[in-house]
Amino acid sequence: MNQQTDIQDPWTLELADINVSDPQLYAQDAWRPYFARLRDEDPVHYQAHSPFGPFWSITRFDDIVAVDSNFKDFSSEPTIVIGDLTDDLPVTQFIAMDPPKHDDQRRAVQSSVAPKNLAEMESLVRSRVIEILDNLPVGETFDWVDAVSINLTTQMLATLFDFPFAERSKLTYWSDLAAGTPEIAGGDVDPEERLAGMHECLETFTRIWHERKNDGIERMDLIRLLQRDAKTANMVDDPMEYLGNILLLIIGGNDTTRNSATAGVLALNQNPDEYDKLRADVSLIPSMVSEIIRWQTPLMHMRRTATRDVQFQGKTLRAGDKVVMWYLSGNRDESAIENADQFIIDRANPRHHVSFGFGVHRCMGNRLAEMQLRILWEEVMQRFEKVEVMEQPERVNSNFVRGYTSLPVRVHLK
Repeated sequence: MNQQTDIQDPWTLELADINVSDPQLYAQDAWRPYFARLRDEDPVHYQAHSPFGPFWSITRFDDIVAVDSNFKDFSSEPTIVIGDLTDDLPVTQFIAMDPPKHDDQRRAVQSSVAPKNLAEMESLVRSRVIEILDNLPVGETFDWVDAVSINLTTQMLATLFDFPFAERSKLTYWSDLAAGTPEIAGGDVDPEERLAGMHECLETFTRIWHERKNDGIERMDLIRLLQRDAKTANMVDDPMEYLGNILLLIIGGNDTTRNSATAGVLALNQNPDEYDKLRADVSLIPSMVSEIIRWQTPLMHMRRTATRDVQFQGKTLRAGDKVVMWYLSGNRDESAIENADQFIIDRANPRHHVSFGFGVHRCMGNRLAEMQLRILWEEVMQRFEKVEVMEQPERVNSNFVRGYTSLPVRVHLK
């Protein structure tokens, strides 16, 4: 458990002192009133002093869409998190690039989650979900995060990378190290452990690249897709770009699904009427999946950097300023989403959320994430009357990944 610090009441603070980059707001699940005040009083908010330097917070739905859709004024370079990259690991990755280079690198791997490939993956995902759920201990308390959420997503990652299945836990480990940097997102990962892990990740994937180069095997894994595209065929020769994109694909394939798989259990337990609604009509599962992703918002923000002085909603954003789009806040904006703080599994327009972003950087694997969650809940509802939360979750200490380190549960058979 992370050491907790006292969280102040945001309504008693001076507006200038409201700092939504504090990772303890999210570790303690205390963020809601902070963003409610900013949306109400100062939706384009300047924080002059933070451990990550000064930054603007964009907190309303429509403003987030406007910034996210305008890469010319709001660049993704050099990074998409509040904190700046550290000198010991200056990675580059296509999510932190603008067109045309972004488009070239993203296009190389996009086909891995094309509709045809997703359809072919569905039976594999279902067979793995069935195996996971059928081996859960009935009548005992266990950790849903470890037994289900991490287990499922790590298996999927291993498939996408064609990574050695017996070593797949390394993918989760590297993902947690990469996303848990104190300077970048306020995490509590040890810097030396992180650096050693990132070098191990680079060495492993560099070896895999050379083993697969020209091996004649026709597979659609992410490494071979990079090798086959002329724009990325030599990416391995730039180690920081190669590592950056490997980490991007690992984190992107891990955090959204993994933490949403846990969030669904928590949300249904906190909203028993919605659980009853689901039991009465399992055809609501696709709608519920979108609502889970909105309600959870697994990646809480994305940062842009102003390329020029911009007038935006009455404020002057200067060239070089950090501009942080708080997806977490946009998804609770009552002016865009009715009853935004409530978890409602049969919303009229459940995909109306900003969890996947907008514009050229919209999440590449959004349909894969939705498919995994849909299949998980289809199989859960066939087996269990209830997945009961037994203790409060432990949460990730981060201002970027809204995640869980544990959720003790007990399953009850039908």
